[in-house]
Amino acid sequence: MWRYLAGGLATLMMVAAGWLLFSGRARSDPILPPAPTRSASQAASVQRPEAPVPEASERTREEKRFDRYDKDRDGKIAREEYLAARRKAFVKLDTNGDGRLSFEEWGAKTIGKFAGADKDGSGTMDADEFATTKVVRKPQTRCACPRSAGATDE
Repeated sequence: MWRYLAGGLATLMMVAAGWLLFSGRARSDPILPPAPTRSASQAASVQRPEAPVPEASERTREEKRFDRYDKDRDGKIAREEYLAARRKAFVKLDTNGDGRLSFEEWGAKTIGKFAGADKDGSGTMDADEFATTKVVRKPQTRCACPRSAGATDE
């Protein structure tokens, strides 16, 4: 019976500790001071030129992807247009050019990546070696939109 009581008490203590930790972090965030206000004469003296607001393109991501496949720009994707990208990828993997993809050809990139990451040549990767196999993606460009005159930092 005492095991149940000890377990219940431990659970209550963990819940209370989590609640205190959460509420303590919520209160410890600094409150930002209010933005400085300008008098009417100061606000009138500071005039910013009105920059045109950039407009989003009407083309969606799917329309752009469609256009990448539609090589002849007829508004339709033919089977050959759709498979062209796959053929290019296949040709890159088919290193001996026989038109067939063996397991070694298919796994060559992965095997090479493993061999490059296994710096000590042990045949295994530790956590530091494994971290070098992370896929590096191109950073997405963000809109460098000029701030409008009425925008505020919140």
